[in-house]
Amino acid sequence: MARPQFGDPEAGRDYRDRPAAFGIVQRNGQIALVRVQKSGHPAWHDLPGGALDPGESAEQAVVREFGEEAGLKVAVVEPYATADQYFVNTDGEAYDNLGTFFELRLEGEDSALKIEDDHTLVWMDPSAAVETLRHDAHAWAVAAWLRRLRRKG
Repeated sequence: MARPQFGDPEAGRDYRDRPAAFGIVQRNGQIALVRVQKSGHPAWHDLPGGALDPGESAEQAVVREFGEEAGLKVAVVEPYATADQYFVNTDGEAYDNLGTFFELRLEGEDSALKIEDDHTLVWMDPSAAVETLRHDAHAWAVAAWLRRLRRKG
């Protein structure tokens, strides 16, 4: 099955493949997002997650990123989707995020894990998240997760 590809690459720009992992964890009917505020740029919302470090599995990366970005301790339940996203980061680097999306279980909070000061944890209704998320791949992954929940009953 082909991986969905999102984003519109700029002509003449080289997008490096960037294996990445993102996740969905819920609490009281809402899912965790991060509001990212970088100097000189408008704020945006993402699913917590990001690039894999060398030698790291996607499962290890998503658990690490949830701690670093949101101060949340999570456990992987299962991967449920893959989707790719062309984007240019705030430093001008062009990437094609090769994303794996995981359903996660919330294990707790640990503010000592949070090291990314420009990321703020936000709990949001999943339908509102679909409208709010910066990357189309993230919005698609939330919609796919919602459809899975309905099928599971």
